[in-house]
Amino acid sequence: MILFERHFGEGEPLLILHGLFGQSDNWTSIARKLSENYRVYTIDLRNHGQSGHDDHMDYQVMAEDVRETCLALGLEKVHLLGHSMGGKVAMTFGMNYPEMLYSLMIADIGPRYYTPHHQEILNGLSQIQTETLTSRQEAENQLSEVIQDSSTRQFLLKNLYRTDDNRFAWRFNLPVLTQSIERVGDAYMGGICLVPTLFYHGGKSRYILPSDYEDIRALFPRAEFRVMEGAGHWLHAENPTAFVETTRWWLAKNTHI
Repeated sequence: MILFERHFGEGEPLLILHGLFGQSDNWTSIARKLSENYRVYTIDLRNHGQSGHDDHMDYQVMAEDVRETCLALGLEKVHLLGHSMGGKVAMTFGMNYPEMLYSLMIADIGPRYYTPHHQEILNGLSQIQTETLTSRQEAENQLSEVIQDSSTRQFLLKNLYRTDDNRFAWRFNLPVLTQSIERVGDAYMGGICLVPTLFYHGGKSRYILPSDYEDIRALFPRAEFRVMEGAGHWLHAENPTAFVETTRWWLAKNTHI
């Protein structure tokens, strides 16, 4: 599947992959800052954003989507940054197609298995009847009955849009995400990946802990680690300045122009 993309700037190519329930638009401000020195592509993964919907969704096929998209864009070699679920896609891509990578940057996710923990979100989304919605505020009111955190609700509601016939619909493929949720937590199933890889994680997040470093290095021998103290899982949104600075440092270290 060739994926929907947005692009900014010129230079060595950097692709950014969002996490579960996300979309390329979430990364526009980060991409614009990085585009001062790089050609930055933000990608909608399958069943998200404006990319195609498909019943098949696992990390192998999602990594293949990224490869097909690179080839369609004429990109022979790229830097690849992935957050959360997008990070698992990036790891799989790194194992399958290392010759297409200058470097990897994995934001707040490790290669291990994660127990599914998005049931509250899925329950909240499933209760919204998009075909009868009359306003975005109505959707938020319904979602607030299940999801208390306002920032989470706003993040999810960015996926709500009006169709050509003026009805509301979700950008993401909710039925497939619901049936595939067990697979989102799948462990990285590849072997040793020799691509230079930065694992950048939030100090308050539990997705990567210093105790995980040894296991990560067993699979990614060229891994380096950076911690954003005070940040959680959404480190790029909580402290975009530090995130951009760290990304620029890593890209400069691995630039081949």
